[in-house]
Amino acid sequence: MAAAAVKTRCAWATREDMWEYHDKEWGVPVHADRKHFEFLVLEGAQAGLSWSTILNRRAGYRRAFAAFDPEKVARFTSRDVARLLKDEGIIRNRAKVESAVSNARMFLAVVEELGSFDTFIWSFVGGKPITNRWQTTKQIPATSPESDALAKELKRRGFKFAGSTIMYAHLQACGLVNDHLVGCWRWREVKALAAARGAR
Repeated sequence: MAAAAVKTRCAWATREDMWEYHDKEWGVPVHADRKHFEFLVLEGAQAGLSWSTILNRRAGYRRAFAAFDPEKVARFTSRDVARLLKDEGIIRNRAKVESAVSNARMFLAVVEELGSFDTFIWSFVGGKPITNRWQTTKQIPATSPESDALAKELKRRGFKFAGSTIMYAHLQACGLVNDHLVGCWRWREVKALAAARGAR
């Protein structure tokens, strides 16, 4: 058995196709706007589906949504939406596809106003990652006061598929919150990364 297989991971990372994402990405502090936009697209697409379903289509989304360049996606037209709805590499849900395009425009409006989306989103955690100390998956909440506030503000700004549950997943994925279980081998590493990269 490969060494990677015997590591103690969070309960959701039970399958080999999830290990690389869990071991290298999930919970690592993100400060690149394009990466934030990528997760907004992917997490919006996930609504009602499993995360593994979306991860398995990540390459398809990258191709379909211009390598997650919000400036290019914001220029998508109804013809582009029609094209995407025929693309088997993504989830062909009209509301989700259209929201990705409209969210790109809202995303750019935030950047225009504040200089970066990163500045905006990190303000909801005081500029520093929140390190939780959960022992079991059942302890991990679906939302938090921070995700509630973030979702409320995004709704005010016109974002769609950006409710509190989806945005809590964003905070987890992009390292604004460390929700690795304490018994997971990545908890301590992500905590150290947060100390090194996350402070503002």
